[in-house]
Amino acid sequence: MRPLSARELLDVWEVGAAQALAQRALLLLAAANPDRSDAALARLSLGQRDRQLAILREWLFGPQLISVAGCPNCGERLQLTLSSQELYPATGEMPEAIALRIDDYDIRYRLPDSTDLLALTQANTIADSRDVLLQRCLLNVSCAEQAQPIETLPAQLIEAVVAHMAQADPQADVQLDLVCPACHHHWLAAFDVMAFFWKEIDDWAHRILNEIHVIASAYGWSEAAILALSPARRQLYLDLIEA
Repeated sequence: MRPLSARELLDVWEVGAAQALAQRALLLLAAANPDRSDAALARLSLGQRDRQLAILREWLFGPQLISVAGCPNCGERLQLTLSSQELYPATGEMPEAIALRIDDYDIRYRLPDSTDLLALTQANTIADSRDVLLQRCLLNVSCAEQAQPIETLPAQLIEAVVAHMAQADPQADVQLDLVCPACHHHWLAAFDVMAFFWKEIDDWAHRILNEIHVIASAYGWSEAAILALSPARRQLYLDLIEA
């Protein structure tokens, strides 16, 4: 994986603006991994995908993530300073399939990936989403060596499998442990690195396009020439225009 140039990032932003978040993630990874196929990137587990996105984001915007959370009890606003390396530490390779035994059931499953997220866009409820996910990710379930249809599995078995998936790929669902300084309420808040990253990209794109407009209007330079400038030199020209 490699960092993206300003031109490449702007191109990804333009194409991804009309797409779902999962598709935007694949666009970013494809641009940063030109030596890997789109299919291989789509098969990364969600935790592996999000770790790569966190690394790419750090290269572009730095290691700190500044966010805001609202206390669900009193409404107090908390400013959070997070570290991408703490949220997404290095992990080993993920297996293609995971086997486990629960009571009398032998189960094999694969971890959810981007293709599964894209498939969930047609689901209407959380329950529907879970059903679709299990249908796609459960490779084999048997009891006493007899294959078991997913639709007939006990609810407690399903819950155990879902919990095992979460433990096997913890970076797929990062939860922030928060305490309100005003009312001392304690809660867990989900952190979605792709949603956070794309908001930063969107803000950056609008800012850089405004800078291009100002410099091009003053000097007549092309977009490509302005994007080729370092941020420091671009800012110097903006300062000269405003002087």
